Amino acid sequence: MQNKAQLKQLLKKLFESQKLAVLATHNDRQSYASLVAFAATTDLKHIVFATSRATRKFANLSANPRIAMLMDSRSNRNVDFRKAVAVTTIGKAVKVGPREKSNFQDLYLAKHPQLKEFIASPTCALLKVKVDEYYIVSRFQDIAELRP
Repeated sequence: MQNKAQLKQLLKKLFESQKLAVLATHNDRQSYASLVAFAATTDLKHIVFATSRATRKFANLSANPRIAMLMDSRSNRNVDFRKAVAVTTIGKAVKVGPREKSNFQDLYLAKHPQLKEFIASPTCALLKVKVDEYYIVSRFQDIAELRP
């Protein structure tokens, strides 16, 4: 079993190596999953992502800000059953406010500079997830929980 510091290091390494996550949102009828480019704050308390305001995910988030987000290290090979790590992030997504927009935007663009034009678009919303908990699965069935 890993301690809190080891789990944080594992998450930081995973988040630095992965560019995309699966975001799960929900409306009153059903769940919806989509790929998003993400970045994490160094303290692991927030995950930031961007989306067009015209998307189903944004509509779902406007109605219900609770999310689950999956990040993983799989390579689609048999070795993944022993070595892949998957993290489910549970939290609440909200639009980034004007006072903090510069910091979150800089964090996001440091990881995804190719999305600079997208982020600058007036139709784009920058969102932050306030992380409640991480569920970390490694070696196929070892599970750990971490509150940042």
